[in-house]
Amino acid sequence: PTSAQVSVVPHSGRYRYTLDNDVLSPEQRQFYEDNGYLLIRNLVSDQDIERFRREFTRICKREVKPPGVMIMKDESLRSQFGQSEKVVNKVQDFQEDEELFRYCTLPEVLKYVECFTGPNIMAMHTMLINKLPDSDKQTFLHPMHQDLHYFPFRPASRIVCAWTAMERAHQDNGCLVVQPGTHKTALKPHGYPEWEGKTNKLFHGLLEEDEKIPKVHLVMEKGDTVFFHPLLIHGSGINRTSGFRKSISCHFASSDCHYIDVKNTTQEHLEKELQEMVSKKYNATSVELKDIWNFRARLVQGERINL
Repeated sequence: PTSAQVSVVPHSGRYRYTLDNDVLSPEQRQFYEDNGYLLIRNLVSDQDIERFRREFTRICKREVKPPGVMIMKDESLRSQFGQSEKVVNKVQDFQEDEELFRYCTLPEVLKYVECFTGPNIMAMHTMLINKLPDSDKQTFLHPMHQDLHYFPFRPASRIVCAWTAMERAHQDNGCLVVQPGTHKTALKPHGYPEWEGKTNKLFHGLLEEDEKIPKVHLVMEKGDTVFFHPLLIHGSGINRTSGFRKSISCHFASSDCHYIDVKNTTQEHLEKELQEMVSKKYNATSVELKDIWNFRARLVQGERINL
């Protein structure tokens, strides 16, 4: 079932990662509790996806310049090509682009998001990913990682990512790969993998990966959407096709979540890297991590409380 309106009887202490409502069936809810992700088929319409695709092209061509948006190119192609869709692997922080931000406000998406965050929902981190074809010289590959590594707010159980395939995603074009059940583990140390010349900025990965944990490739059709926990270990493979693999995503959090100090934690080095990037981009002398996230964050439903 993908959208069964089944009333769930609350079981005290049974559910850690989902909230009581009539959206998820008991089977769906238990699947997320056990595995840390839930795939909903055919959730976002073709019409919406085509609108997002057109806006992405306009941003690549600099026809529109939304405030705060970060256009990321493949490091190995940066000096060879101009601004075009063929070198842009990600448009990040599109919260001020009204057309792309529509994704974060789609009722069909928020209906599921509320199952994990509750009614007060913030859009915290937005991305449209354009996975480039691979070659011998460049690899657009994200190593296995936990998204919570990037986030200075808690609790983790009130954060969820919605990730929608904008075309068919499969093993050949680098679909998502997840390790079911790893959302029950702690946040692990991350850093840059030892891939000389093939590492993109801020693409951190687990420093120690447990190869014994099974991996599941999420083959998804256009419009399919997966919701997953920020501690779930996941990544994406190499795009071995000649085409592009696009997806649009948003990390949502309850506005009841609170910021934490990442000093003396495994996230401290990420804070420094992010501060340096933002300071350079905006010519700012002092930037707090909380300020960066306050800028990114945008209320989509309910009341803005802490974030």
